Amino acid sequence: MHLVATDLAFAYPGRPVLAGVDLRVSAGVRLGVVGENGSGKSTLLHLLAGDLVPSSGEVRRTGSVGMVEQELTAPPGVTVGDLVDATLADLRRLAADLEAAAAAFDHESGDLAELSTLLSRAEHLAAWDADRRVDEALTRLGAVRDRDRALETLSVGQRYRVRLACRLAERADLLLLDEPTNHLDDSGLDYLTETVVGWHGGVVLVTHDRELIDDVVTAVYDLDPSMDGVPVLYGQPGYLSYRFAKNQALQRWKQRYRTEQQRADELAFRLDRSYEGLSDEWRPPKGSQKHRRGTRARIHVKAADRLVEKLKAEAVDVPPPPLELAFPDLPALSPGWDPAEPLVDLRSPRVESPDGGVRLDLPGTRLAVPPSGRLLVVGPNGTGKSTLLGAFAGTLPLARGTRTSSEGVRIGVVGQEGRVPDGGADARRSSESGFDAYAAEALALLDRGELDPEHLVPVAALGLLTEEELDRPLRELSVGQRRRFDIALALLHAPHLLVLDEPTNHLSVDLVDALTIAFERTSAAVVVATHDRRMRADLAAWPVLDLG
Repeated sequence: MHLVATDLAFAYPGRPVLAGVDLRVSAGVRLGVVGENGSGKSTLLHLLAGDLVPSSGEVRRTGSVGMVEQELTAPPGVTVGDLVDATLADLRRLAADLEAAAAAFDHESGDLAELSTLLSRAEHLAAWDADRRVDEALTRLGAVRDRDRALETLSVGQRYRVRLACRLAERADLLLLDEPTNHLDDSGLDYLTETVVGWHGGVVLVTHDRELIDDVVTAVYDLDPSMDGVPVLYGQPGYLSYRFAKNQALQRWKQRYRTEQQRADELAFRLDRSYEGLSDEWRPPKGSQKHRRGTRARIHVKAADRLVEKLKAEAVDVPPPPLELAFPDLPALSPGWDPAEPLVDLRSPRVESPDGGVRLDLPGTRLAVPPSGRLLVVGPNGTGKSTLLGAFAGTLPLARGTRTSSEGVRIGVVGQEGRVPDGGADARRSSESGFDAYAAEALALLDRGELDPEHLVPVAALGLLTEEELDRPLRELSVGQRRRFDIALALLHAPHLLVLDEPTNHLSVDLVDALTIAFERTSAAVVVATHDRRMRADLAAWPVLDLG
């Protein structure tokens, strides 16, 4: 057994996060952890890794642990080579110890059991093969292989792929992955799937990727609220099986709650009638056994009180209504526009980096999206999808080519790396509440003439974040909750055109399903770049631009 968590609970100051967590992970188990953004998925991984101390309960681990977080900080001066060396240090030390022990072994008096233990451990981890494995992983994941490249010069996705490659090469007994598919293209996804399926130890992975759940996961652990108040383990593999079982459980919970409410209403009515029997208006006139009638009424009241108390003791909590996406009614056109004219027309774009390097060069290419149009942009990492979307949305300048747009067109943009700071990049903004940041964005759009006050979309009406979450500083939100806020900012001014770069990154599986449906149904034009295999299949009828 590699990992056992018993009655685990954790709370941040004033905010409970997890309770009643019980799970076991042994070799061959690949546990998928799901749940709404903010339900504690990343916190659970840190508890399992030993980075956080639980409020109650315990975690028992045997063997080594390797964890890949959603975001990797980049200390100044640290290079790709430094990260590789730090990750593989223990394996290299083990290989060196084995080599030294074998060279110095005395066949007459040496401890053969000690040497055998060291050899067995080295074989288990294939310690002498670590450098080849990390080089292969960097290549297969499309990660930066230049050992001298500083991590701070890499994008979030590039840093993540370097860290993931190192951890996969490390071959820990317990592998903990937080949204491992966020920054991978098809080739990287194939390598990740192949590696995790063949993992020699146990795996716990937080994921929104429905295809990965189908291909890899042996059981699903759902942190969303349940009727019993504890997380639920769904042992049947496959996303559709999990979804069916969860929907059935939720329906049973709601039905029981409706039954309890009906019983409570009936008993309350009986209690009211019984209390009325004790009032002066109910009492009979003199000589008609009023004391006997009053005694009977008191008996009825006591019986009703006992039933009400019994009901309260046995009642279930109200099913917390899961956040349901309320996608706004976005416009296709503004008055006076020609429906045959494209909202944005981009031709022969070339985008250069500040140092003069070429980020994107598509001579002879035209990208035009009409009102209510659709476009799916695909291709491997490094082919320029994000740069193309930036040029199309007007957020990146063109070194060559032209971009024209309809006068007054409103564009909502969701970038791959997001706009909401986590606290370091912009301390002032990250300390604002969601409501305050949303109001500031609205005022900025209004100043630029990009917001019609009559079309303002209220953030609390979207079903992306609760009012309690919107009242908290942005830096206190989880990565997934900040991603939800990014989507809300894109919808604020009721755009005619949505441009979304990897919109499923960091989101819960429930929201990914809801967003896919919304993209298909909205009247606004939508351009999506995504590696999400299930989303690409769901949007297969859309026109496709393949940069590969």
